[in-house]
Amino acid sequence: MILCLNPDCKAPRNLDGATHCQNCGSQLRLRNRYRPIEALAQGGFGRTYLAVDEDRLDTPCAIKQLLPQSTGTAIAQETLDKMIDLFFQEATQLSKLGEHPQIPTLLAFFEQDTQMFLVQEYIDGETLWHEMDREGAFDEQKVKQVLIQVLPILKFVHHYNVVHRDITPVNILRRRRDNRLVLIDFGVAKQLSQTAMAQPGTKVGTVGYAPIEQLRSGQAYPASDIYSLGVTCLHLLTKTRPDTLFDPLHGWRWKEILAQRGQSISPRLAYILDKMTKDMVVDRYQSIDEIIRDFKAPGRTKAKQATANQAAQSAPTPATPAQRTVGAPRPRTNNASMPPLHPGVTGQRAGQSRPPASHPQTTGGQMRVPSSSPQTTGGARSPIPNSTTRSGRPVVPISQVPMGGRDSAWQCVAVFDTPASVITSVALSANGIWAVGGCLDNSIQVWNLQDNQLVHSLNQHRKAVNAVAIAPNSKVLASGGDDAIVHLWNLQTGQHSNAIGEHLRDVTSLAFFPDGATLASGSKDRSTMLHPIKPGGQTATLAVKTGTIKAIAVSGNGRYLVSGGLDNKLYLWDLTTKTLINTLSGHLNSVLAVDISRDGKTIISGSKDRSIRVWDATTGEELSVLTGHMWDVNAVKFMPDGRHLVSASSDKTVKLWSLRTQKAFDTLDGHLGAVHGVDVSRDGRTIVTGGWDKTLRVWSRIV
Repeated sequence: MILCLNPDCKAPRNLDGATHCQNCGSQLRLRNRYRPIEALAQGGFGRTYLAVDEDRLDTPCAIKQLLPQSTGTAIAQETLDKMIDLFFQEATQLSKLGEHPQIPTLLAFFEQDTQMFLVQEYIDGETLWHEMDREGAFDEQKVKQVLIQVLPILKFVHHYNVVHRDITPVNILRRRRDNRLVLIDFGVAKQLSQTAMAQPGTKVGTVGYAPIEQLRSGQAYPASDIYSLGVTCLHLLTKTRPDTLFDPLHGWRWKEILAQRGQSISPRLAYILDKMTKDMVVDRYQSIDEIIRDFKAPGRTKAKQATANQAAQSAPTPATPAQRTVGAPRPRTNNASMPPLHPGVTGQRAGQSRPPASHPQTTGGQMRVPSSSPQTTGGARSPIPNSTTRSGRPVVPISQVPMGGRDSAWQCVAVFDTPASVITSVALSANGIWAVGGCLDNSIQVWNLQDNQLVHSLNQHRKAVNAVAIAPNSKVLASGGDDAIVHLWNLQTGQHSNAIGEHLRDVTSLAFFPDGATLASGSKDRSTMLHPIKPGGQTATLAVKTGTIKAIAVSGNGRYLVSGGLDNKLYLWDLTTKTLINTLSGHLNSVLAVDISRDGKTIISGSKDRSIRVWDATTGEELSVLTGHMWDVNAVKFMPDGRHLVSASSDKTVKLWSLRTQKAFDTLDGHLGAVHGVDVSRDGRTIVTGGWDKTLRVWSRIV
């Protein structure tokens, strides 16, 4: 098989002997030698494919394709230029650094058919994240081996005045043929110079692993990579996410977590990891050689550790609960039963940038209140930390400062892990009690946000769940999946009530009518169906066949339905007459998300072309194009006021937009991968999101 790399091709698979795509006619081999055979990954800047080099006896290689193209207004020119610069920068870095045996070698960098490609050595291996997920937390010896192998790679990188800026367990591979660790993904690496170090740069890196200087000002130093490597080691050692490991008032909690499990590590390694992960740049190791010296000088390190222990012993003892005053920060709660990363559901409290805020933990589905939150009674909780200084002024932890600045109105107040699967869709009940996630493992997870518990794990689908929706009365849950079935459930009890099997192919989207009496479903069979909720009713099908449907929405007045899909168009239907009244064209790629205002006058749509478009539902006129996401826009939702909207993207971010200014005014960071679903509470003060990182996150408006 050979894949067509035209991003607009709807049938990219071709037979090996083909020279041009049977669907779109594009040339298949790059430079008449590189044959792409399998898609490997998709990220913020493009896609990666496994390929073979036919000029080198079919030697495996990896092709990176930069997306998007500069083909219209789908993405701001400034953003596109920055993406091109970073792509070129990755090629430049690999051309210098690829001589190292544990860094992929650059094989080619070129443009073909207006597309930019980078070809590099293919590393057959497994990421440390996947290794940890499969085998469990690393012991001390394995963590030491990570440092022993990665530190010399970083020393080599820093020798060329390059900072990687995105060291995480996902970007370190264990190569199968020799078990050596390989550092990958230099897409955001930065060339250091005196000028560059003195000026703000692009704010890049993975939240939780990136140090504060990267996320605040875009500045990076060798000590920045040292910090990220240290956090990576802490994650591997505890199998606990970085945003759970850090308490904004007390610092890193990894030693406490190990102690709760009856584990410990040597004082020498503990000292080294502590110093690698200091918040202030000047407090960290400044070079790889300093770390290596401490590895080789146990006596020197023990002396430093003894000094640190002595200082800790002389510090004031935290107040007991009886002694604690309202104005004093609370000490950490005892989380002796805290589970590892993916055994069940974990609730977390998080800020929007690194270092993360402390998070509630779950035991058997129950979310505990973290140390930085006020105690609760009767199952109710306040999502806002209530810590103050001795002077009575509120504590504003750095971890709670969002990447957009200190004026952010939103904070992530809870994170729930799904047991073992990516979240494909989310829904929030009108009464604000229930949050639901549809999952790739065929399950539906239901959380009670008042008790912070996983209350149902529903399993009727035979294939992946693509869509979930909750009726306006907050009593009925609907789900649809790749098995072409729509299932109905009692949301409170989790009891299955009905299965609707009218569609011929995957059910991709669901939407309840405002009276809750009818459920609309969209499908890959290119039809939209209207199902009565009460038994005995007749399912209606909207007569005009459209392209494969990816998203539908019903207006708040129940008069209109809008759908969008793989033909790049939106279709507006009159639900009274069940007739098509308008077709909206403008997107340059598949429409992945739609919503319609409560009055039915305005439509918003998100697309694979990275844009959000705003439409006049009456005239079909395109009112504006909102750009800023760097990858597919997977979900869009109107805020209740009708003047703002929220979007979720594969670029790992959630953005809030003003229709008046046509600009994003806030960005919610925290997801470690593509965000697939978003929903908003009726009062507009709560947002739920879910995605690739197997988490459902709850965001609260705090100002």
